[in-house]
Order: sequence, then C-alpha cells, then structure tokens
Amino acid sequence: MPVEELRRAPVPRLVESAGFRFAVFFAVMFLLGGVAFAGIVWWNTAGGLDRQTDAAIRADVSALTARFRDSGRNGVIETIAFRLGRDDDSLDLYRLTDVEGRQLAGNLDTTPDELDGPPPESEPLRWLRAPLMREGLLTEARLYRADLPNGDRLIVGRDVEERLRLRELLARGLGWAASAAAIIALVGALLLRRALQSMLRPAADTVTAIAGGDLSQRVPLSGREDEFDRLGRTLNAMLDRIGTLMAGIRGVSDAIAHDLRTPVARARGRLEEALEGDAATMRRAIEQGIADLDGMTRIFHAVLRITEAETGARRAAFAPLDLTPLLADAAELYDAIAESRAVTLRADLPPSLPLTGDRDLLLQAVANLLDNAVKFSPAGGRIRLSAEEAGTALRITVADEGPGLAGDDRARAGERFFRADSARATPGYGLGLSLVRAVAGLHGGELILADAHPGLSPPGLAAILVIEKGPPAPAGGA
Repeated sequence: MPVEELRRAPVPRLVESAGFRFAVFFAVMFLLGGVAFAGIVWWNTAGGLDRQTDAAIRADVSALTARFRDSGRNGVIETIAFRLGRDDDSLDLYRLTDVEGRQLAGNLDTTPDELDGPPPESEPLRWLRAPLMREGLLTEARLYRADLPNGDRLIVGRDVEERLRLRELLARGLGWAASAAAIIALVGALLLRRALQSMLRPAADTVTAIAGGDLSQRVPLSGREDEFDRLGRTLNAMLDRIGTLMAGIRGVSDAIAHDLRTPVARARGRLEEALEGDAATMRRAIEQGIADLDGMTRIFHAVLRITEAETGARRAAFAPLDLTPLLADAAELYDAIAESRAVTLRADLPPSLPLTGDRDLLLQAVANLLDNAVKFSPAGGRIRLSAEEAGTALRITVADEGPGLAGDDRARAGERFFRADSARATPGYGLGLSLVRAVAGLHGGELILADAHPGLSPPGLAAILVIEKGPPAPAGGA
C-alpha cells in the first residue's frame, strides 16, 4: 500500500478492532466466572438447605416407620407427641390419619389435596411444597407422604418459610453482585481496550514513520520486559537490520560506481587510442579493453555470489562432504603462488572433517583467505592453514606474518568494496572478505579476524572461518 494510502486508511470500526474483541472476550470470561461463582454459592447455601431439609424429613419418616414395626400405631403416636413437645421453633409438621381419614396425631389439621387419594406409585409424587395457614399466618411447608402397613397415612414435613426468606435474601444479594460484576466487566473491558491501544500505538506510529521514509524511528520500550517490550525489541532489531542493509546498498552502489568508473574510463581511452593508431596499436588497445571488461565482469560475479550466500539462495546445494581434501586442494593450489613470492605455505589438517555444506562456496572462501594471506605476506614469510573441530562447529584458520589490520579497519573488514589504506596499492576490489563472511553466515557461522602473533611486529593476521558441521536452520533472508 502506498504511503499516502496508508495515512488515509480509515480507522477500523469499534467491532472490527482487535482491542474491542479482546475487551469482549475479557468481559465474557469475567461474567462466566461470576456466573460459576454464583452457581457454586447457590448450590452450597440454598440448595444445601433444601437437601438438608429433605434429608431430615426422610430420616424422620424412616424412624417413625421403624417405630411402627416395633410398637405399632400407638408407638408412632407417642413418638410424634414427643417430637412435637421438644420442637421449640414449631417447625416440625406431622399428621397421622387412619384409613377413614380421621386424624390420630400431629399438628397438621388437613391433608393437602395433592397428597390425598390412593398411595402414590413413584417417589417424586410423595413430595409436596405447599402454602399452609398456621396460627393465622400463611407459611410455606415441605411435606412427604408415607403409607404405613396397616393403611394409616403419615405426613411428615418442615416449615421452610424462614429458609425461603434466606433464599430470597441470597438471590437478592447474588443479583446485586451480578449487576456489580457486569459493571466491573464493562469498565474492565474498556480499560483493557484502551491499554491495548496505548501499548500498540507506539509500534503503529513507528511503522507509519518508517513507511514514510524515516528509517531512524524506533519503537519506544516501557522497561517492563513484557510481551509488548519483546515485540518492540524484535521490531527494533528488524529495523536496525533493515537500516544496515539499506546503508549497505547505498555503500555498494557508491562503491560499484566508483570502482567501475576507472575501468570504464580506461576502456574508453583504449578505444580512442585504437581509433588513432595503427593495427598493432588497435589490437593492443582491444586486448586491454577486454581485460578491463573482464575485471568488471568479475566484480559483478563476486557481488552476485555474495548476494546468493547472504540470501540463502545456495542452500539447495548443501550436501555431505569431507572438508580435509577440500582444504588440501586449496593449499596445493596456492602453494605454487606462495613459492613464487618466496612465501612458505604449510597445511596442518586432521585426517577427516565431515560436514554438510556447499563445496564450491567453501572452497572459494578458503581460496580468498589464502589469496589475501599470500598478497600481504612479506618475502620469507610463512602462512599456516589449519582446521579443527570445536563442538558442533569447525574452525578453519589462515594465519600469516603480514602487517595485520588496525582495530577500525578490522571492524569494517567484510564490508563490500572496503579496502584498508595499506591495501590500496594491492590489486583487488575489496570483495574477498565480504564473500567469506557471507559463506560463513550461510553455514551458520562467522568470520573472526585477530592478530596471528599478538605483541609482535608485524602482528600478522589470523582469519578464522567458523562453520557449523550440520545443516543450519533455513534463514528468512539477510
């Protein structure tokens, strides 16, 4: 989306925003928690009272039925009278009638119609909650009907009016609590939405500024080390990487323009010379022009290989290989070149170094290190090529006795087209170490530059190429 369209993009409607969805989710979960809490409270209080009442009535009926088996009707009448006598709260209800409906004992004057008639066949039909008039007041009772073996009808119950009041009080309290919970959920949802918007706004503002071309902007961090700080830190790392790449692109463009200007001007001069000279001069100018064009081709070829390595385009060429023969071939290739410059090249290699990687790129990287060592080693100097295993990685070291690199130059070594002041007079384009560093990154490693002989003069340079033995994880791009 173009930057102007991004700035003019409409603000999402309330129901379409992520903050609103998170807020609704929070409110729903909060209310569900409140409903679950209210249900548990109701089950353990109002429901518990009902279960306690029913259990007491059942126990009473069982005791009276057992009393009938032991002492007959008179035993039941005596037990009912005894229990009514000790019932200080007047909550117990009893009624014992014979088969003709005459009341024999108890404090219930009438039998509710729902419990009258023939014996019920199912347990639920024996229970009844009904209003009763007691001492001129309307009350609520929980009743149970039991039929004795001689045909007598026993009704046992409890006055539950006070418990109903407690239930109503509890229901009213839960209702107020539910209303308060709904208000808290609504306020919490609004606060959550606002908090999410305030936490995400810096990242959105930074991305908008970056889209507008200001690559210096970074996401501010709160210092709380929470998920938003981790997201901001990741975005800042990505922006730093993008900034580095953009600076590299600008540097590469400038360097290519600068380094190609000389061979292009030289080739043009050769061609102008050929126009004015004889056949021999023309031939010589054409040959030199071809050499200049070949140099430009090598520059483009090197840049393309570096780009392929940095972006992981060559990862498909990874295959198991033994690094020792590869290093031996590179040492044999440069041994003759070193000998022609009165430099000694010695290889100290283990019998085998298995790994998974790109053979051609690894050979090119080692060749670049050896080429630099040969070019910068003085006559009579020595170069040592060695390799060793270091845990899950391999370390390839090329050490020479040259002038080495200063600290500032060492930090920039590996940048495309960078050349130290001491190397200006040496042929090259400043792409060798760039390729080595890209190959190291492709193989999950790094390039380390250090003094080969610390404390001595000249200190020499030790270029250490570290690569992983196994296939590295796929990269998302450089």
